[in-house]
Amino acid sequence: MNFDSLYDTQLVLDRRILEEHGLTVEEIFPKKLLALQVELCELANETRCFKYWSQKGSAPKARVLEEFVDALHFVLGLGLDLGYRDVPIPASVSSVSEPVSERELTMQFQTLLTHCVALCAPSRGAYATLFAELLALGKMLGFSEQEIQDAYLEKNKKNHLRQNEGY
Repeated sequence: MNFDSLYDTQLVLDRRILEEHGLTVEEIFPKKLLALQVELCELANETRCFKYWSQKGSAPKARVLEEFVDALHFVLGLGLDLGYRDVPIPASVSSVSEPVSERELTMQFQTLLTHCVALCAPSRGAYATLFAELLALGKMLGFSEQEIQDAYLEKNKKNHLRQNEGY
């Protein structure tokens, strides 16, 4: 995946939002981190992996992918805010097996949320691990790098349109 291109694309959107809303990186960092956590929970909700009480399956793949790239937007933005865009993203510490069980997905969401909390005291290692675990989740959900990149770019266009409309 071309992370440089994704960071560049995210930078344009993030700068636009800061400028148009008169905000600074410092004042929105805690909100952006919480937004990532919320997006991860919305993604978990669409997969329904934790809903042991329900027989209903996951949302359609396209809907799950859209929620996944919402989280990716915030991970990229946090990396930019922290000056970590040059941090190498390691292979995930989570193993990806086929097929992935609901338990494995549930545990991966727990792992990601834990790494979000770790980013409250930012470090390059904490960011790299968070990013790697998000990518591992994407693999667990069956997304290719190309699908992720295409969906990210499509959602980025939608986010710019939303800004045009005063979202």
